[in-house]
Amino acid sequence: MLTAENLKKAYGSLQAVDGVSFRVGPGEVFGLLGPNGAGKTTTIGMLAGLVAPDSGEVRIAGHHISGDTSPQKRRLGVVPQELALFDELSAAANLTLFGALYGLSGAAAAKEQDRVLTLVGLADRAKDKVSNFSGGMKRRLNLAAALMHDPQVILLDEPTVGVDPQSRNAIFDNLETLKAAGKTLLYTTHYMEEAERLCDHIAIMDHGKVIATDTVAGLLRQAPVSSFVLIDLVANDFANLVEAAALPGVVSATLSGRQLRLGVQSMGDLPELLRWLLSHGGEFEHVQTERPTLETVFLHLTGRSLRDA
Repeated sequence: MLTAENLKKAYGSLQAVDGVSFRVGPGEVFGLLGPNGAGKTTTIGMLAGLVAPDSGEVRIAGHHISGDTSPQKRRLGVVPQELALFDELSAAANLTLFGALYGLSGAAAAKEQDRVLTLVGLADRAKDKVSNFSGGMKRRLNLAAALMHDPQVILLDEPTVGVDPQSRNAIFDNLETLKAAGKTLLYTTHYMEEAERLCDHIAIMDHGKVIATDTVAGLLRQAPVSSFVLIDLVANDFANLVEAAALPGVVSATLSGRQLRLGVQSMGDLPELLRWLLSHGGEFEHVQTERPTLETVFLHLTGRSLRDA
């Protein structure tokens, strides 16, 4: 339904996007995961036809997008990172305006307005000014505006930035409803937990390039460890960290305060690790495990975390 093929875009000496390619099928949520500055927003701009690529092309349902007046753009809905709303208008008036941009008026516009307001849970606030809305409500109305013309492909550029957990979950519910209706969603984020929850496939971006593409499960298999073991020591004077890191099956070892964090290749090694720890002065009071995350994979692929990239 949505194809990006070898997209490139430079701004002077900065290569913002460098050969990005992927395909997204009907009813699929495809995530672009990466830090700020990775090229996600520029990629969204090219997919939406708002930014002209230096090379490469975008196709919707096999049809090339060519220029601002391309009829294929009517199949797109765009939820920008910055709110695209008029604060002094009501929610309903905002939607009337956005519907008019797609040729909707009269009864048809009113029907779509009711539909999208109900979807995002704002039907009872239709007549209220947007200036009185919370940040989360504005984000949900921003989504509703992109849905007025019932697009098949929806581009979402970090749609949960700055919202509270309740509103974030409400947006997630909206997106899952759209997916169930067969819509194609492309979702950019630098929040790994969002990508893991929502996306069928993910492309990890860094410095304008796609460095890995797979399902969440497939990407997690690229992590260098199968599990992390977090061990709360009785004291913080454990002096054998280097030896612990050299044990068979241990990929990494770090000590933060009294917590020893071991990255291990197999949970089958855990009993022997704990016996070794006790025999080397590492008395402990609590043990827990964590599975690798997309943050782990990103760190492994790039040598740095999403937070400091």
